[in-house]
Amino acid sequence: MAKISKAYSDQEFINSKDARTLRILSEYLQPEAKFKFNHINHTVVFFGSARISPDNNKFGTAEYYNIAKNFSYELSNYSKELKKEIGDTFYICTGGGPGIMEAANRGAHEAGVKTIGLNISLPFEQVPNPYISEELNFEFHYFFTRKLWLLYHAKALVVFPGGFGTLDELFEALTLIQTEKLAKYNMPVLLYDSNYWNDLINFQKLLDMGMISPEDLKLFRFFNSIEEGLDIVKPELKRNIKIVNNTL
Repeated sequence: MAKISKAYSDQEFINSKDARTLRILSEYLQPEAKFKFNHINHTVVFFGSARISPDNNKFGTAEYYNIAKNFSYELSNYSKELKKEIGDTFYICTGGGPGIMEAANRGAHEAGVKTIGLNISLPFEQVPNPYISEELNFEFHYFFTRKLWLLYHAKALVVFPGGFGTLDELFEALTLIQTEKLAKYNMPVLLYDSNYWNDLINFQKLLDMGMISPEDLKLFRFFNSIEEGLDIVKPELKRNIKIVNNTL
């Protein structure tokens, strides 16, 4: 008689509809274990288009890649300063793919610090970029578990121009902040290139039509240079990490 496999070794079962709950649970528990092992409790998350390249400036978007890379580099250097100053720090986290995600991981990599990539299996575009730290390179099947880990440790969000995926991530984050479903501290949400965002979305219209409250327009801020972004985010990162650590 052939040896019978244990249930957790039965790949046909594990990949079946009946075991979906186990797969979902695995996408919660495995990242949690790896984050704990690597002492990662705080992140700065970069969102933005996967289709932006420093080598293709057809739509004038190559600048976005370079700004994201350099901003991540400067933030990563600040993370080393913060570690010395308060004994804790943050790490750059992205969705793990190309474009703005690659740029942010690359900036952190060039600064010599660990950097996180939370990939997801898609039929196109989503291939892990080469700048993610090997031990922090994840692959998800479920969007909602990936989104959970993108935001769970986030102490700041940096959003560059992008398409449907970027808009989805931005508005879900704003909704969670608005409804106080995230940790109770003021997490900065920074949008790069005010001209792009104001041309794309009439935020004021939402207020004028009573769809949002005046204070909701304060949930995010624009920045148009690396220096401006650093001035906004550095003191808030330091404050937020201290707040969380004091409540652990």
